[in-house]
This record gives sequence, structure tokens and C-alpha cells, in this order.
Amino acid sequence: MAKFRRNTNHAATPEGALTMADLARLAGVSKITVSRALSENGIVSAQTRDKVRALAAEHGYKLNVSARNLRLRQSHTIAVIVEMKPSANRPMSDPYPLELLGGIAQELATANYSVLLTTRPGALAPAVQAADAVILLGQGARQQAVHLFDRLRLPMVVWGAQAPDDAHVVVGSDNRQGGASVAERFVSLGRHHPVFLGDTDHAEMAERHAGFAKHLKTHGITPIVIDHKAFTAESGFEAIHALLRKKTRFDAVFAINDLLAMGAVRALIEAGQRVPEDVTVIGYDDTPLGAAFIPPLTSVHQNWHEGGVLLARKALALFRGENVASETLPSRLVVRAT
Repeated sequence: MAKFRRNTNHAATPEGALTMADLARLAGVSKITVSRALSENGIVSAQTRDKVRALAAEHGYKLNVSARNLRLRQSHTIAVIVEMKPSANRPMSDPYPLELLGGIAQELATANYSVLLTTRPGALAPAVQAADAVILLGQGARQQAVHLFDRLRLPMVVWGAQAPDDAHVVVGSDNRQGGASVAERFVSLGRHHPVFLGDTDHAEMAERHAGFAKHLKTHGITPIVIDHKAFTAESGFEAIHALLRKKTRFDAVFAINDLLAMGAVRALIEAGQRVPEDVTVIGYDDTPLGAAFIPPLTSVHQNWHEGGVLLARKALALFRGENVASETLPSRLVVRAT
């Protein structure tokens, strides 16, 4: 039976096998440099990395990643929780959350980190609890998701809107400015009977409504608010169809995402209304689907990819114990045909 001795990497090693300390002595570097060289850490120079790897290959040494992570109390993994219920009408392959995930994955790959992707039902699994930090995409109605995942007691960065009394690190778009830009567009077109379509229980949507309503108020206009919980085209169609059936007077619709806006346009056209001649419709998110829609959708643009990059950077900084502040990205109105 082979004899074993305890090495400095906290793993049982057959007697005579090379330890990290042995490899460090052979290479003339520290153990942490060996660890970094074998784990592709960019801090180590290419020359040192190649030297350490050559010696490791020559002596059959392999880095015990699990032992290293246990010793350092880090997993080199960031858990990303998507706070939405995917469906056929709103799949995970939509620009939200896919573009945010692209920015996150790009930044974490550069830092030699892995992404653990999950949705709300799987977010309390052991693998998530072992992550170095959490990125939460979406705050949930009345901040429910934020409060739930605080229980993980991990550094957490949230995509959404910053509440006045919220101590979390939040990255998001300027939703108030986005809403105000829509109101400004309606006023410039002489629209005096606008509709706001969306669920204001969500912090981002509440801010879009606040910016929209505040700007309209300066012109003596109060919007009709249709509080629809779903974010789908079908929901937008149903909401506008109901208004038309009741013969409610309106000449503009601001929907809090492009799917709702496209459903609204379809309801209007099927009812014989002209868009934008009779009713102006503006969405939010500036998605490729909205841009390719007939007629092409006017929408508020937000930079999800940059947002994803910022979320990842701030999550890593929080894990390192650095001071991290919330950040708001600019939004802008993209005018097309609706």
C-alpha cells in the first residue's frame, strides 16, 4: 500500500510526489506564484508562467484547485440569479437578460471567474451559497427578490433602480430620464391623453412612471395608468383592446417594455387605428425585435451590455472588500415610426 504524507496544499499526497512547495523551490518562486501560474492568473508574467508549467508537466504535478479554493475561502465563481419566470412569450433568449449576461460573462472570463447561472427556484442551492458573490438581475415586485437573496449573506450587486433608503449596490439605467424623454416626445407631438402601461410594483417601472408623470404634470397632463403585471405582447394587446372596448379617450401609449408596446400597436391596428397618426406608441429597451417591427418601434435605449460589465466588476470588488458605489447609466429615446 502506498504511503502518504500531508503536503502544504492540504491534500494527501503519495510519498515522493511533488508538492506545491517543492515546485516553488524548483522554480525559484513563491507558492502563491505557482498557484497563479497554474490557474492562468494574469498577474504572473508569461515567462514565469511557462517556466512553472514546464516544471509541473515534467514532474507530473497538478494544481489541487478544490484545496486551493478551500484554503483561500473562494470559489472563483459568481452566481447570477435571473429574477424572471421564463415562458414561451418571454424566453431567456430575449435581449433581457441575454445582453446583460453577455456583459457579465465577458468581464468575469477576463478575471478568470466562472458564471453560475440560475433562476429564483434554484437560487438557494448549495452551489450558489458557495459562490464568492451574487449578481441579481431584477429586484422583484416590492423588492421581494432582493430581500429573499439577502439571506445568502453574500456580497450582492443588483440590476434595477436605486431606492432612497436602499443600501445595496445597484446598477441600472436612468429610468426617470427615460420616462421624461417619452413625455417630452408626446408633448412635442401635441398628445394630451397619454396612457402608461406597466407594473409599477417593480422599482424600475415605478421610476419610469415617475419621470413620465412629473414631466407631463408641468404641462397640465395626467396620464391614465394601466397596471398590467405581465410583460408580454399578449398583455399589451389585451390592455389596449380593453381601453378601446370601453371607448376610453387616449392618443398616446407609453409601454414599459417593447413587448407590451408591440402588443399595443397590434391592438390599435386591428381596431382600425393608425399608428402614429391617431395614437403614438413608445416602448422601452430598444430591442432588435422592436426595431424590426412593422412599423419600427420608437423606444428608450438602455445599454445592457455595459450594465453587465459593471455588475461583474462591482461584484468582484465587493468580494475583495473594496468600497463600491451604485451607478446609473444614461438612457436615450430612439425615434422611429410609431
